[in-house]
Amino acid sequence: MPNNVDVFVCNYQGNLLAGVDEVGRGPLAGAVVAAAVILDPASPIEGLNDSKKLTEKKRERLSKEIKEKALSWALGRAEVEEIDELNILHASLLAMKRAVEALPVTPEYALIDGNKCPDINISCEAVVKGDSRVAAISAASILAKVSRDQEMVELDQQYPGYGLAKHKGYPTAVHMKALKEQGVSSIHRRSFRPVRECLE
Repeated sequence: MPNNVDVFVCNYQGNLLAGVDEVGRGPLAGAVVAAAVILDPASPIEGLNDSKKLTEKKRERLSKEIKEKALSWALGRAEVEEIDELNILHASLLAMKRAVEALPVTPEYALIDGNKCPDINISCEAVVKGDSRVAAISAASILAKVSRDQEMVELDQQYPGYGLAKHKGYPTAVHMKALKEQGVSSIHRRSFRPVRECLE
């Protein structure tokens, strides 16, 4: 379990519990990526925590360990066009739904990071700050973060000049300056105000 005194106690006591989290609500560019993970109680993983509280090196190491030891894991995503069409909240829920539905092993119960649950066909429960309170959600946050960060490094090669590899699409001063100088690319979220203002 994460080193956090406020540990969430779940009523579900079986072994097919999925933790679900997403990464990428705040950036101005790129998809929102979610992960769902069913951990194996017989193969505990030390050091799980909210991905934002871990170093990049530790996240990458844990990501490999999670993929090796978990009973099941999967990624889901919502693309930039879906974010612009649905809004970021609904796109995030869609990405989480896709992650759960992509699991090779069907969970019996799911714990979702945040205060809303996606529309899935299994019993689920939202857990505020779940990524630092529930091991399976921590694992999901790590897989989603590592996957999305790698994707942004790759997109930096395709869309140079914005600094995507460094800021991962978040609205930093460097990113805002590049947006004004280079204009809006096809991977920018046009429904987000800073991007919309550049278009106007």
